[in-house]
Order: sequence, then structure tokens, then C-alpha cells
Amino acid sequence: MNARYSKTAAYHTLGCKLNFAETSTIARQLTDAGYEKVSFDEPASVYVINTCSVTENADRECKLHVKRAMKANPEGLVVILGCYAQLKPEEISAITGVDLVLGAKEKFNILSYLEDLQKTTDHGIIHSCEIDEADFFIGSYSIGDRTRAFLKVQDGCDYKCTYCTIPLARGISRSDTIENVVKNAAEIAAKGIKEIVLTGVNIGDYGKGEFGNKKHEHTFLDLISELDQVEGIERIRISSIEPNLLKDESIDLVAKSKRFVSHFHIPLQSGSDELLKKMKRRYLTNLYQNRIAKIREVMPDSCIGVDVIVGFPGETEELFLQTYRFLTELPLSYLHVFTYSERENTEAAEMDGVIPIPERKRRNKMLRILSEKKKMAFYATQVGKTLPVLWEHENKNGVMFGFTENYVRVQKPFDIASVNKIESIQLQKILDDGTVSVGVSFDHFLEKV
Repeated sequence: MNARYSKTAAYHTLGCKLNFAETSTIARQLTDAGYEKVSFDEPASVYVINTCSVTENADRECKLHVKRAMKANPEGLVVILGCYAQLKPEEISAITGVDLVLGAKEKFNILSYLEDLQKTTDHGIIHSCEIDEADFFIGSYSIGDRTRAFLKVQDGCDYKCTYCTIPLARGISRSDTIENVVKNAAEIAAKGIKEIVLTGVNIGDYGKGEFGNKKHEHTFLDLISELDQVEGIERIRISSIEPNLLKDESIDLVAKSKRFVSHFHIPLQSGSDELLKKMKRRYLTNLYQNRIAKIREVMPDSCIGVDVIVGFPGETEELFLQTYRFLTELPLSYLHVFTYSERENTEAAEMDGVIPIPERKRRNKMLRILSEKKKMAFYATQVGKTLPVLWEHENKNGVMFGFTENYVRVQKPFDIASVNKIESIQLQKILDDGTVSVGVSFDHFLEKV
């Protein structure tokens, strides 16, 4: 290791909120061991890249960031971990510049692997377990990078969706204890962070797992009921949750909550029952409609986001249009649109009815346009209302951004005094960049009076 940059570490995270939570936890481990955190484009002795298997170009993205690290310091050690590292360790170890590849079980023991690690010109060293060995839970949360903190409450997945490799990359479903989640939430609150986002692979499945000889006896409803009592946190946001696991009782709790905000992200994947069955999803469109209707009944102004996949094998034009019409008719706020891509060791990769790539892209574009229309229609219903906005750190050309509780992105001239503050402000108009401008701050008005 180059003594000039000894004990410095840089981090780059690809993928989901769960990855950000885990990268932050790993970074704290290295900081506690004496490593100074630096920017990824600065010279460092260690570069940690946390990868994702969901992104279509996982291989290309991994190589891109290895090159960035090598450009910043050719002698720096490059460590690859995360879902892609678990699935394709041999491929990653062959990338020029990679020194160490850590699997799902090994990534939280990174310090022990760094002790005697030397820069290599050959293949990187691999430490990767069989995925059925990943049957333990490591609590994680992200702080310092954002106004919001991502709090990991669950990991792994027992579902067998035919397009998905996440169970192969993260293992079985398991959860943190409620006591530890509450402790972590209190730690986050003590650091002055105003908002927590609950994250995991399948958080509605919370409660599975064992600690020693003690099995969990809790549910997702139990978890959010306890978190609703944690002092010091202004907002708690639920990340993606499966529609079949989002129960009426949980929706009612959010509606009456002191801290949980009216924002749901509920994967759909297809508006065709035929395709939902081929995907081995655990619901059909009727149940999905019922979940949306329940939310709108008790929280009319709630923001509701959706995941949807286009180009799945066997998705004829008529089946795609079923999805399009289904999404058009539902009172949704935005869509996350994914273009289906084949994944090794999945059932879908062997299915007939492959959709040509150009057609997949055309359908993706259609749904992205629909998403923009949905978002603008939702924003229009909020214009004129006075809503609490949590302002973020970013200063972009003299402008700062924030989010309402129901996830409307707003902007105003940058004011350092507003960073990480919640202000009740009237939403004025939708701007060309897809954000909303704000008017008089009610909080400021009260101060002047």
C-alpha cells in the first residue's frame, strides 16, 4: 500500500437504498479503524465499490468505477462488494485493477481482509460464500450523505419471481430485531437527522429470522407501531413494499401516525394477470387496485409510486396495452419503469416469446411519458396548499430543493439557514424542470408577527 495515501478510503455505491445503508455502515467500520474518508475521485489507499445486480449494465458500471479509482490512484486497493460481487465474483476478479471481491457474508468483515492485502496485477482475491450461508442479519443505516437516513430493517427474499436474481445475491429473508431497529432510529435522531427511510429487500416480510435460539414473533405492523413512538424523528418514510404485504392495518396506522408520511411505493410489474402469474408474483391486479383504493380512501393526498417492467417474455402488444390502460386508470403519482433484461439462472431467461430490444425500449418510453403526466397531474392537485417541506443540502446554481411529506419536490433560492429544516410553505406553481416553486413560508411569517 502506498504510504503517501495510507489509511484513506473512498466509496461508491450503485443501486438501491439498502446498498447506501450498507456502504455507510462499512465506511463507519473503516473510519473507526483509522481510515480517513475522501472523495472517490481523490487519491485513496482503498476504494470500495458496492455493486448492484438489478441494473442492466452492472458489468459496465463496475468497470467504469474501477477505472475511475485507478485514475485517481493507480496504487490504490480496489474492493468490490454487493449483489453483483456475490453473483459474478470470477468475472469481477478478472477486471484490471480489482484486488478483492467480497460476497454477501464477507463484506461486513472487510477490515480483516484488508490487513495483508497487496496491489495485484493479476486476478483479484475472492472471498465469497455460498448464498445459503447468508442467514444472519447485520443492521445498517446511512448518515452524513443526505438529509434523510436509510435504515435497514430486513434483508434477503423468499419470493421466487421468475426474473429476479436478488435471492441468489442476498439469500433468504431475515430481519433485525425491533429493539435494534428502534435503537438505530434513536441514534439517527440524536444526530439531528429529520427523516428516516425504512429499507430492505422485502420489508413487508419483516419478522422472519432467528437470533441465537430466539425466533422473531413480530410483524411489519409491530415494527412501524414501535417506530412511531421514537422521539426526535420528524418523518419516517416506507420504501418499496409488496402489495400483498401492505395490510389495511398498516395503511391505517400511517394515516393516523405522528411520524409516518403519506408516501407509498408499491411494485406492480405488470397490469396483466397473465404476466403476473408468469412472473410468479403473489397478487393479481384486483388486489393491487384494492390497495390503491384503500390508500386513497384514508389519505387522499398520498403520493403513490409504482414499479413496472416492460418487455417481459410473452408480453404481447395487447398485454402491454392492458398494463398501459391499467396504469392510466389508477390514481397513481409516478412510475419507475424498468426494461426487462435477461438474467442468468432465472426462469424467465428460458421462456419463449422474447420481445425485441427496440420494442422493449418503445414500451419503456411510452410508460415514462405516462409517468411524467401522472406526476404533473399529482403535483397540480397540491399547488396552492401549504405543506411542510424538508430542505436538503444541495446548492445547485443558487437553488435549493426539498420534499413535502407526500413527496412533492420543491425549490427556492438557496438559504443556508433552511438546510435540514422543515418549513410550512405554500406551493406556488409547477416549473419547467418538474419541480414546484414555493411562496411565503408560514414559519417565517409567524416569526415576523
